[in-house]
Amino acid sequence: MTRPSRNIDQTLIATARELLPETGCRGFSIRQLTDRAGVNLGMFHYHFGKREEFLSRVLHEVYQEMFATLTFQAHADRPPLENLRAALTVLGHFARDNRQLMRRLMADAMSDDATALDFFRRHFPLHLAVLAELVAAGQKAGLLRKLPPLQAITFLAGAIAMPNILAAMFVGQGGLPTEAVDRLNHDVLSDAAIQQRVDMALRGLSVGK
Repeated sequence: MTRPSRNIDQTLIATARELLPETGCRGFSIRQLTDRAGVNLGMFHYHFGKREEFLSRVLHEVYQEMFATLTFQAHADRPPLENLRAALTVLGHFARDNRQLMRRLMADAMSDDATALDFFRRHFPLHLAVLAELVAAGQKAGLLRKLPPLQAITFLAGAIAMPNILAAMFVGQGGLPTEAVDRLNHDVLSDAAIQQRVDMALRGLSVGK
């Protein structure tokens, strides 16, 4: 039997990507998804079956788009620190652009949600391995301090990605005046702010700095 037309499966995936930053995995409802997408509930089950498998597919798609860009940047024909800088910029932009989703997923994982935990287990080691490779290349070239890889990586992640998640938490709690939200957007979430953090983090790891 052929599938019904009109790209219903892609419509549901796109709608889920809009919905998940609002609900996270624990609050995600198939009924809410199909209502927002304007799709019959039965079509979800026809295309995807189980809720958990669908969520895993959507989250994998979100991550894989970033990871493809990351690996392209990380293995370019450039000096080691330039490759690391480009990779960190990709991760900073991903954390910024998906900050609400990451905040929800972190809360879900802390509540032992199986889908969120599986997402972090399956995907985060992939980009951490890329960063470890880039840090090792910088250390081998004598450009970065000889720190244990996990020490260097957690330092970089804390400096570059976490401010985006914290900004999402502050805004998500509500009550911030418009002025403060505007300052967060400019001082923490802008491309220029991300690049400043990348530069400062690399200076912090560089030999002789």
